[in-house]
Amino acid sequence: LQALILTEEGSERMLLTPTYHIFEMYKVHQDATLLPLDLRCDDYTCGDLTMAGLSASASRDKAGVVHVSLCNVNPNETAELLCEVRGIQFNSVQGRVLTADQMNAHNTFDAPEQVRPTEFEGATVEGNRLKLTLPAKSVVVLALGTGEA
Repeated sequence: LQALILTEEGSERMLLTPTYHIFEMYKVHQDATLLPLDLRCDDYTCGDLTMAGLSASASRDKAGVVHVSLCNVNPNETAELLCEVRGIQFNSVQGRVLTADQMNAHNTFDAPEQVRPTEFEGATVEGNRLKLTLPAKSVVVLALGTGEA
């Protein structure tokens, strides 16, 4: 079930699912301009399936803020990433991450915030580069700051 919100019959209780949180985190790309990127990463293999270990997208919103979304599909290993950013000058990075200790973690009516976005502190700025450590099984959305008012 990929519902965004779950409600409990006969009750006023509701909860936000991890799917909701991803949808909410990625809304920064809505009505934004897609930015090209070139991602080179190791593959992740599970059984007979092999796929890129990371996925990424980037956009610039109407206010000029560049957002970068990253996903580490490996459930067991962190991923180190060095990202060269061209075409803008930035001096800070802020972000949020969605991950959990267990692959099958989920929110319940008794524990509705077991899986929720938290502040991401795994990125640093080095000149025109971002250096990141992505947790295993995570989605990270970053906003690059220009320091302009």
